[in-house]
Amino acid sequence: MPLTRFADLSAPAVAALPADTLAVLPVGSLEQHGPHLPVATDYLIANAVAEGGARLAADSCPVTLLPPLAYTKSNEHAWSPGTLWLSATTLLAVLDDIGRSLATSGVRRLAFLNGHGGNSALLGVAIRELRVNYGLFTFLLHASLPADQGGASPPAELGMGIHAGLNETSAMLHLHPELVDMSQARRSVPEHLASYDHVGFGKPVPFGWTSDDLSGNGVIGDPTGATPELGAQLIDAAITRTAAALRECARFDPKEPR
Repeated sequence: MPLTRFADLSAPAVAALPADTLAVLPVGSLEQHGPHLPVATDYLIANAVAEGGARLAADSCPVTLLPPLAYTKSNEHAWSPGTLWLSATTLLAVLDDIGRSLATSGVRRLAFLNGHGGNSALLGVAIRELRVNYGLFTFLLHASLPADQGGASPPAELGMGIHAGLNETSAMLHLHPELVDMSQARRSVPEHLASYDHVGFGKPVPFGWTSDDLSGNGVIGDPTGATPELGAQLIDAAITRTAAALRECARFDPKEPR
């Protein structure tokens, strides 16, 4: 089955989608990514991974790709020019409206493919609310799980490579090298946080932060060793992982079979 793009379909074609069609919504952000990356970094990565994963998954299950969301919850970067963000209340309302509209159109499954760590907690709330409010089967996937939420970070970043560091910069060198200025890339790792046993990224006690708490240039990580080859490996792995997850989302049912 070919991948369908929701926005390209006519109203009758939407109504005729298979009953178990999985809608995939890439969720990015427009926010500062230091002096070397574009503000659209999370948006571009989320869209690339969602489209690649959905295209692979469409070989074995019905998938439709929704237009991505660019404006999301990025107020941890609100101090910087270039950050365009929605409040948590606004974004939650937007996600609810999208879910309600899909349910009205007959779509019963919705997966968010998130490319921005600042969205994760709110998206976790949204998938529960959409399940309760509209009976949708809802799912939350990540282009890559951030280090502050249990994901891996390169050793040189001390578990704190969460923003515009090695991996994100490598991914952008692979996807959009024309938008990356490596002459401006600088290491910015808050190494003092490594001395805390309980409080910190990926530790038992998370903490509220804004990016200017941790960095003078907006980077939290070390982009200096980034390469397009590493980026290709990361994006290819993310697409493969996403496709496998979407195939499961398309058939998942939390209720025990009768």
